[in-house]
Amino acid sequence: MRLSDIMSAMGLSLYPTVAMIFFLAVFAGVLVRVFRPSARAEMDAAARLPLSDDSTAHTTPGGRPAPEFRP
Repeated sequence: MRLSDIMSAMGLSLYPTVAMIFFLAVFAGVLVRVFRPSARAEMDAAARLPLSDDSTAHTTPGGRPAPEFRP
């Protein structure tokens, strides 16, 4: 008996389909979150983070101070 015979008899053909549906649902959720009109300010602030200095990097997109990180 070969391994391919054992694996085909286990009926595992449903798992790739479930994984693809799960992937597409998560992908659609990410697209909706990123491309919604109200996310523009959040994405613009995140895009400027690498270029900002430390004095302005500690604010959230709404202008509120971000919680401090202490290592």
